[in-house]
Amino acid sequence: QVQLVESGGGLVQPGGSLRLSCAASGFTFSSYAMSWYRQAVGKERELVATITGAGGITNYADSVKGRFTISRDNAKNTMYLQMNSLKPEDTAVYYCNAARWSLNYWGQGTQVTVSA
Repeated sequence: QVQLVESGGGLVQPGGSLRLSCAASGFTFSSYAMSWYRQAVGKERELVATITGAGGITNYADSVKGRFTISRDNAKNTMYLQMNSLKPEDTAVYYCNAARWSLNYWGQGTQVTVSA
């Protein structure tokens, strides 16, 4: 069955870095656009970054441009989010998403907390 498993979250100080990973299985990974979303307490889930199936096109939320980098390794069925210069407002549960036409899959999320 389809599985998306996030890892790499944790507690980091402001200005620090984290690298999230999303391991995918159960579907043709390279055929899906992949995205990272996040949801902070009391807020709606928001799109952070998206990457096309072949990895040639990426898009970012304005709030993370220049600080976060999305990438994927189709040979390993894995997507990444490199997060640099982290701010307290980046604190949220980060979710992995796979989308293709009407198909939409979600991971269980990984907590990222940015605090001194």
